[in-house]
Parts: sequence; structure tokens; C-alpha cells
Amino acid sequence: MQGAKDRIGVVRRFNRFYTRQIGLLGKGYLDSPFTLAEVRVLYELAHRESPAAAEVAKALGLDAGYLSRMLLSFRRRGYLARKASEKDARRNHLLLTKKGRAAFAGLEAKSEAEVGAMIKGLSAAEQNRLTAAMGTIEALLDEPAEPKSPYLLRTHQPGDMGWVIHRHSVLYADEYGFDERFEALVARIAAEFIETFDPKRERCWIAERDGAMVGSVVLVKKSDRVAKLRLLLVEPSARGLGIGGRLVEECVRFARQAGYRKITLWTQSMLDSARAIYRKNGFHVVKRERHESFGHKLVGETWELTL
Repeated sequence: MQGAKDRIGVVRRFNRFYTRQIGLLGKGYLDSPFTLAEVRVLYELAHRESPAAAEVAKALGLDAGYLSRMLLSFRRRGYLARKASEKDARRNHLLLTKKGRAAFAGLEAKSEAEVGAMIKGLSAAEQNRLTAAMGTIEALLDEPAEPKSPYLLRTHQPGDMGWVIHRHSVLYADEYGFDERFEALVARIAAEFIETFDPKRERCWIAERDGAMVGSVVLVKKSDRVAKLRLLLVEPSARGLGIGGRLVEECVRFARQAGYRKITLWTQSMLDSARAIYRKNGFHVVKRERHESFGHKLVGETWELTL
């Protein structure tokens, strides 16, 4: 598993590769008289309706003085015009002139052609992998926009349990160093759930955010009076939204409706976030036991909630 220094090195190596790949090391971007920063400003001016300078500066994270000098250069070269606001005479709106729009159109066409040439040798599947990876980078590093609906919960569908097995295995390996025997355990739990599923007394919830699965939990029958909570997971990108708590709350609500008198679960002592969720929902520890599993010496805990 990579350490922090190794991960930083990977990101820096990718940055060097990509700047070379898209030609950022030349004197002018796309062999034009414009720098990359100037092209970014032209893009904002072309795609916003009469923006103010402050709006462009905020969108690009540019220093106001640096942007002001760039805009002055555009005006002198005939690319930019200013228009006073009808509501506030002290506020100016920025407009690309005909010459400015023509300059940007040429850059846009050349950029599209170069990217097209860059990915032309890839198959459709490889292009999809590339754009998906780029989307992941953007989603992880960009300022998160608060969605109108942070997430939704639904019951499981064909294929979901494969995702549950995969993400448990990957996340527990990355975050806790669990070996492949943990994946085998999760696979057995998932297979048993599918093979013996009783929709009246058992349920799986999948959390989705922006169309992607980001969480799961399963409630299964242990006996006529006792249910068992299993496979609680929340993706790192979706933590802090209350998804874990909501998943456990749904288990408790469903268990009461199904006529159970108790919910039990098994977890590990170092899973602090999950344990906090269980405690908040009224669960308490009834048993602790040391064991060696998944390549580690652990302390297993059995928690219960009387309904």
C-alpha cells in the first residue's frame, strides 16, 4: 500500500506527463499568441453572458490585479469591449468583440482537433475509460457543489451485491490493510443473502448520489425474533452527508415493522465511525473478543439493540 510520499509522487508524475501531452510547455498555448491563462479567460468570456471581471476572477481563481492587466491587453488588441451596467454605472460588463470571438473560435476548433487526434488511436471502450478516469479526478479535486438532493436510498437490484463485495474489499484493504480473506467473508454473506432472501423480513438498501452507488447495508433474519445488520459501507466521497446514519435508521425502522424484537451486529473495535453510528441509534456492546482475522489481530464486538 502506498504511503503519502508515494501518492504525491504519482500525482506529480501524472502532472508532468499531462502537461507535456497537451502541449503546455510551449511558448504559446496551441501554437497561438495566447498563454494558457489567457485562453482560459477567453473561454469564460465566450461562455458567460456579459460577465463582470470579479465573476471571471472568482471562476478561475485569478488575482484581480493580474486579470485586470490581462483584460487591458485584450482591449488594446481589439478582443474585448466594456459595457456599463444598466443597474449600476460603476459596474462594467465584459464583451468579446467580433475579433475576439473569431480568435476564440479558432482556438476552440484547434483544441478539439488536437484532443481528437490524441484519443483517435484508442478504442471506444478505452476512450470511455479515459473520460471516466478524468471525471473521477475532477470530482475528487474540484470544489464540491452541494447537490439539490444529496443522496437517495433504494432496495437492491441485480448486480448490486457484486458492487458491495468489490467496494468492501477495496476500501477495507486501503483503509485497514485487510487481506483477501475479508473479501471471501463478504462474498459469502452476499451470496447467502441472495440465495435465501425473504423480502418480508429481509432488506438491502443501496445509497446513490449523482447516479453512483455510494453506500450499502443489509438486514437479514437471524431468528424469528432477532435480525442481524450487515455490510454497512459508505464511500469516502460521500461521508459526512449522514448516509451511514440513515442506512442504520432504515434497518431499525424495517426491523420493527417486520416484528423483530432485537437487532444484533458484529463489528471491529477500530471502526470508530461505524461504532459512533450504532451508538447514536441506541445499540450497545454486549461482547468483546480478541481474534486474528484478515491478516490482523483484532477485537471483535457484538452490538445489540432491543426494539
